[in-house]
Amino acid sequence: MTYSRFEDLPVWQEVIRLADGVYNLTEHREWKGSHSMRDQIERAALSVSNNIAEGFERGTTKELLMFLYIARGSAGEVRYMLCFFERRDGFANFKSPISNLKSLAESCSRQLRGWADHLQNSDIKGQRHLNEKSRKNYQAGKEAESFQQTLQNALPKIHPARKR
Repeated sequence: MTYSRFEDLPVWQEVIRLADGVYNLTEHREWKGSHSMRDQIERAALSVSNNIAEGFERGTTKELLMFLYIARGSAGEVRYMLCFFERRDGFANFKSPISNLKSLAESCSRQLRGWADHLQNSDIKGQRHLNEKSRKNYQAGKEAESFQQTLQNALPKIHPARKR
């Protein structure tokens, strides 16, 4: 599926859930963390979605990949900070939300890695490089692949000779 807006990306929607969850945690009236801890985790959580958005809007696969890895690093930073909070006595009341947020941050990291792997194996250079000629060439290649697969499926299956 092709997305024309970063807001429609499933991974972006997940990282927004992560940021919301982090803000819900840090804005809770029983929050025991310092101002700097709060600021750091909130910034890291927002950095994930910000980098996806910026990379998406850049228009090249190379730049998108760079920003996806930055976003993944920020998701790792959020997860680390949650691990740190888990170890602190002042956060005992937040054990369940912290655990849920850690799982969500890890899921976001996996999705970002999967997307990056897909892009690295793609021959598309990005929207900025698309023009009518490159779109036609890309479509023709896809149609040729599909036709070749149809032909492969239509051929009788040849079984290797059995050894006696």
